[in-house]
Formats: sequence, structure tokens, C-alpha cells
Amino acid sequence: MDTFIDILKMPFTWGLLIGLVFFGFSFINAWKTNRELVRYKRMLNDKMELEAETLSKLKNQKQAIEKENENLRMKIHQYQEKPDAKIERELEILARAEKTMMVNAPGFAPAWETAKTRAQEELREEDAGKSLPKRLFRKFFGSNGEVVEALPSGQEFSEGEEKTS
Repeated sequence: MDTFIDILKMPFTWGLLIGLVFFGFSFINAWKTNRELVRYKRMLNDKMELEAETLSKLKNQKQAIEKENENLRMKIHQYQEKPDAKIERELEILARAEKTMMVNAPGFAPAWETAKTRAQEELREEDAGKSLPKRLFRKFFGSNGEVVEALPSGQEFSEGEEKTS
């Protein structure tokens, strides 16, 4: 036991013990840091895989939408090139304007222009999907049953209007 106490009294032994303690602490900290680094690498790898999947899905969706957009653009272009489509549209505008003119016969020119613009606005709204096409209702149900007279019989003119015969 004497030799053990002699060994403990040597400065080399104390330096070795202090060095081993510091080595132990640094080894434990290095091991924890390495574990943390491995965990961060694994998290980064998972995140990159998820982002790659999302990016590929977005690219596929973009390609599909671009293809659909191109197909729709081509269909619209083909439809606009047909002379029948333009004629049908003009006939529909004129038919609606004529129907309105039946009601508003006096003062034909201003009433004709307002009727024409109103019919164009209705068609624009139908094309934009804001209202149901009225011509479908007319085809299936006929007229709406309202009878509107341009000048009801027996109507008196007001002071500012002239009587035209």
C-alpha cells in the first residue's frame, strides 16, 4: 500500500488523472455532438426528400395545366375561326335587339342602339358564366308569357310628347 501512496504523491500521476478527467468530459461532449450532427443530417435528408417530392408534383401539375391551357386555347381559336359561330352570335344579338324593339317602337334609333348594347351585355354575361343562357329557356319553354304593348290602347300622351300617325 506504500507504493500506491507513493504513486499518488507524484506530480505525473496528478497530471495524468486531471488529463483523463478532461479527456472523459471532452469525449462525452464529442459523442453528444456527433449524435446531434447525425440527427440533423437525417432531418435535413428527410426535408430534402419531401421538398423534392413536392417539387416534382408541382412540376407535373404545371405541365398538365399548361397542356390543358394549350388545348383550350386551340379549341377557342378553332371555334372563333368558324364563320357559323360569328354569324350565330350576331343573329342572337339582332334577335334580342329586335325583341326589345317590339316593346320600344317609338324613337327607333336610340332604342335600337340601347337594345343592341343590352343584348351584347347579356351575351357577355352568359359567356362569363354570370347568367344562364336565355335562349335555352326560350327554346324549351317558348316565350315567358309576358305581353308588353309598345303603346297600350287608349293611352293619353303627356304634354311634352307629340302624336305621330
